[in-house]
Amino acid sequence: MSTLSKTSDEILASARVLIMSSGYNGFSYADIAEVVGIRKASIHHHFPSKVDLVRTLVARYREDAQEGLSSLERNVQDPLEILQLYAGHWAKCIEDASRPFCVCALLASELPSLPPEVAAEVTAFFRFISSWLTSVMERGAKAGTLNLTSTREIEAEAFMASVHGAMLSARAYGRPDVFAAVLAPTLHRLSGTGIQ
Repeated sequence: MSTLSKTSDEILASARVLIMSSGYNGFSYADIAEVVGIRKASIHHHFPSKVDLVRTLVARYREDAQEGLSSLERNVQDPLEILQLYAGHWAKCIEDASRPFCVCALLASELPSLPPEVAAEVTAFFRFISSWLTSVMERGAKAGTLNLTSTREIEAEAFMASVHGAMLSARAYGRPDVFAAVLAPTLHRLSGTGIQ
């Protein structure tokens, strides 16, 4: 993971929260300055433009995801359990409001209006998650622990869409428990146990 200063980390954390509440176009450096307690000029010192800031935020977000998923894969071998733990991670983040929504999913909803540099980073995040999920689906199919009804690539995209759709439903209803309820049929189908 790239190393940034403590102030840079605080700026990025503030930007992530602001994006999750207002989207890319819904915040300014003045908002960050107020939250972090620094002058706008200081933010420009660390991130010359909003494009630089959000591009760095998304790149860091992908790095964090890569590290987290690598750690998960070192500790768990069963592909079904990996998918369950991935879903469980998001369920916990939604429940405790630490990360109630994937920042890249929110930014993806704004893709047509994002600067090209930011859009490219968001797309790279989705490609990374899709590739990782595809490898999980492939291993599960080979091991006979995942019940795939389509190609591993389509299953990966469908699972990713289910996770993000479940996040959206939980957010729309203001009920964290909706996330697990919406995702359960997908996990049951993949496990071969059907809906219970």
